[in-house]
Amino acid sequence: MHDWPDALRALRHRNFRLYFAAQGISTLGLWAQQVAQAWLIYRLSDSIALLGLVTCLGLLPQLLIGPLVGAWIDRHDKRRLLMIVESLLCLQAIALAALTALGLITPLGLVALATLLGVLNAFDTPLRLSLVGALVEERDDLANALALNASLFTLARFVGPPLAGLILGLFGEALCFAFNALGFLPLLLALSYVRMAPTPRSAGSLRSLLVEGLDYVRGTPQVRALMLSVLAVNLCASGYAALLPVFARDIFSGDARTLGWLWGAAGLGALLASLLLARLRAPQALPRLIHLCAGLCAVALLLFAASAQLWLALPAMALLGFAIAGNNLGSNIALQNAAPDALRGRVVAIFSATRFGFDALGGLLLGLCAQHFGAPPTLTAAGLLLAAYCLWARSRTCLRSFGLEPDKAKTGEEAQFTSRK
Repeated sequence: MHDWPDALRALRHRNFRLYFAAQGISTLGLWAQQVAQAWLIYRLSDSIALLGLVTCLGLLPQLLIGPLVGAWIDRHDKRRLLMIVESLLCLQAIALAALTALGLITPLGLVALATLLGVLNAFDTPLRLSLVGALVEERDDLANALALNASLFTLARFVGPPLAGLILGLFGEALCFAFNALGFLPLLLALSYVRMAPTPRSAGSLRSLLVEGLDYVRGTPQVRALMLSVLAVNLCASGYAALLPVFARDIFSGDARTLGWLWGAAGLGALLASLLLARLRAPQALPRLIHLCAGLCAVALLLFAASAQLWLALPAMALLGFAIAGNNLGSNIALQNAAPDALRGRVVAIFSATRFGFDALGGLLLGLCAQHFGAPPTLTAAGLLLAAYCLWARSRTCLRSFGLEPDKAKTGEEAQFTSRK
C-alpha cells in the first residue's frame, strides 16, 4: 500500500480510493440540485409551508421505511443494490431537469419528484454508509473512511451551493438538475471497477432481522443515548435548511447567490468538523465532542435568528454547519465502530432514519411555524428548545452513557450480537 498521511490513511485501500473519487463528483451535483429545488419551489409558489413540505418529503421516507430497508439490505449484496439505486436516482434527476427545461414543472410535480427522491434516498443512504466498511480491509481505518466520506459531502456543501447560485442566476434551475444527473455516471463506473467479495448476507425473515436490529439499539444504553442526541439535534437544528430561501430573499434582500452563500457557509463549518474527525484516533474523545456540538447547535441557531445582516449571518451559519456535522458524523462513527458486522446495515439504517427522518419533520414543523410567526422567531424557539434538551441531557449524566468502546467486553444482550460478527 502507498504511504498516506494519517488523516488520509483510508485512501491506502484501492476500493475506497475509487469510491472516494467518484463520490466527490456525485455529491457536488446533489447539493446543486438541492439548492435549485428549494429556490424553484419558492419561486413558483411563494409558500414557506410548501417549501417545508418538499424538504420534508425528500427525507421523511427514511424515517418511515428506513429500519425495514436496513433489514432488507442486510440480506443482499450491498454493492449491486447501490448500483441499482444510483441508476434510479440518475433517472429522477433527468426527469426533473427535462420537466423544468420544458416549462412543465409545477409545485405538484415537485412534490411528487421530491417524494420519489425521498424513497430512493431511504435505500441509498444506508447502502452507501454501510458499504464504506467493506471498502477498507482494516477495521482500524473505518473511522477515518467514514470521516473522509463525510468530508466529501461537506466539501460539496461548501462548493456546491455557491456554484448552484451562480448557475441559477445565469442559466436557471434545469442546468443544476442536469449537472446532478451527470454526476451519477462516475460513481456507477467506479462501483463496477471495485474488486471485492460480495458483502455478507444475513439469514432470516425481514421481520426477525428488523426486530434483531431494533433490540440491539434499544438494549444498548450507549447506542440509545446517541440516537436521542441525533434525534434532538436534527429535529431542532437541521430543519433550518427549509427556511434559508426565506432568509436569503426576504430577510437579507438577496437572490439565488445569497442563498448559495448561506449554504456555502454552513458547508464550510461542516467540512471543518469532518476534517477534525478524520484526524481523530481516540474514540474516547467522541462523547465530549458529540455533546459539545449539540450545545453549539443551539447557540448558532439563536445567533443566526438574531442576525439582521448577511455578514453577521454567515459566521453563525458556519458554526451551525460545524455543530450539526460534528454531532451527526461523530455519532455515526461511534455507532459503526461499535456495531457487529452482521448488524451494520440495520444499525446504519436506524441511524439514517433518525438523522434524516427527524431532519424532515423538523423542516416541516419549522416551515409551518414560520408561515404563521415568521422565520426568525421560529428559529429562536428551536434554539431555545434544543438548549433545554442539552441542559436536561447533562443533568441526566447522558455524557457518561455515551462511551462507546467496541474493544471492551460486552455483557448480556449486547454480547450476543457481538458474538455474531
